[in-house]
Amino acid sequence: MVWFIRAWGVASVAVALTFLFPSLHSWEPAEAKGSSAIGHLSFGLISDFQIPGRDRSNYNSLYLPRNNPKILSYREAPTVRNREGCKSGKVITDEDAAVCDPSFVHVAMTLDVTYLRGSMAAVFSILKHASCPENIVFHFLITEDYEHFNLLLRSTFPFLKFKIYYFDADLVRGRISSSVRQALEEPLNYARNYLGDLLEHCVSRVIYLDSDLVVVDDIMKLWNTKLGSHVVGAPEYCHANFTKYFSSAFWSDIELYSTFQGRTPCYFNTGVMIIDLMKWRKENCTQKIEQWMEIQKDRRIYELGSLPPFLLVFGGVVEPVEHRWNQHGLGGDYVKGSCRPLHPGPVSLLHWSGKGKPWIRLDSGEPCPLDALWAPYDLFVNATQ
Repeated sequence: MVWFIRAWGVASVAVALTFLFPSLHSWEPAEAKGSSAIGHLSFGLISDFQIPGRDRSNYNSLYLPRNNPKILSYREAPTVRNREGCKSGKVITDEDAAVCDPSFVHVAMTLDVTYLRGSMAAVFSILKHASCPENIVFHFLITEDYEHFNLLLRSTFPFLKFKIYYFDADLVRGRISSSVRQALEEPLNYARNYLGDLLEHCVSRVIYLDSDLVVVDDIMKLWNTKLGSHVVGAPEYCHANFTKYFSSAFWSDIELYSTFQGRTPCYFNTGVMIIDLMKWRKENCTQKIEQWMEIQKDRRIYELGSLPPFLLVFGGVVEPVEHRWNQHGLGGDYVKGSCRPLHPGPVSLLHWSGKGKPWIRLDSGEPCPLDALWAPYDLFVNATQ
């Protein structure tokens, strides 16, 4: 009876929220009457290294060995098509050239076993609500298991345009310092620092997204954000106490805190960013972030993983994006992961940043009310089912 009451309560909240926020309504994308010329091309390429001996004939019929705990099963996502009015991509036979098509929306995400379930839900949510899903290219960053992720993506999203990039964890291992939560110390959390190097130089702009979120609006709206002279665009939260993100050692050293001279920095969450990669490369932003990470190793100027270096480099020079594009903190704090409500205002993206993740809480039978809004995008199939 207790589980029934809890489930009913979660479902009731979800129904109420869909009435409060129309963008949360589920809908099936309309069938395209004039779809992209490369509509079903799945790239499945790998950058920086190639896996020999791959059999390309069985990519859409994935065999998942049940005795491997790292292999998870996912059902195939519904096929999505462009709606009327979408620009048609150029007829391209070279897969690498397709990645460079400027008419596409480019989305970068990481893939790892721990957060894979969240990543798959995030991809599905983006495609489901996009007006032009066939015009989206995904750039996935990994540190291992290329063969597994490639096969899994092809079987779950046979129509997906994607490319996989290998991120060398050794680039950051010596620069990562301990954080408030061990998960924040994983090298893949720092892969976003290297997007300008990892992605082809023909990719001039990208949306970076964390794995613990779902998009409930057309991502084209976010893609069309004008960055002006700025390198990064993101929702800013200027009411937050910015000083808490750095230690007393930082604020007591004028050589360090003077980096903010001439700008008014605000907190922003690096899990949702629009990045001008051309400006990023021109201004050597990767090197600037690395320099702060080196200082951190010697001086211990912050505690919170990969976020503070971004604040140091971009705080006060971020192009503000509507808050609707990052309803963050739904995972609670970084210690307890307690339930949290939505921030006031409209919703285009729900982000479970913090310790609590919706798939873990749902499986445990103790979900937070808002976790019910993540569940419809979950493509995971329990191996025992």
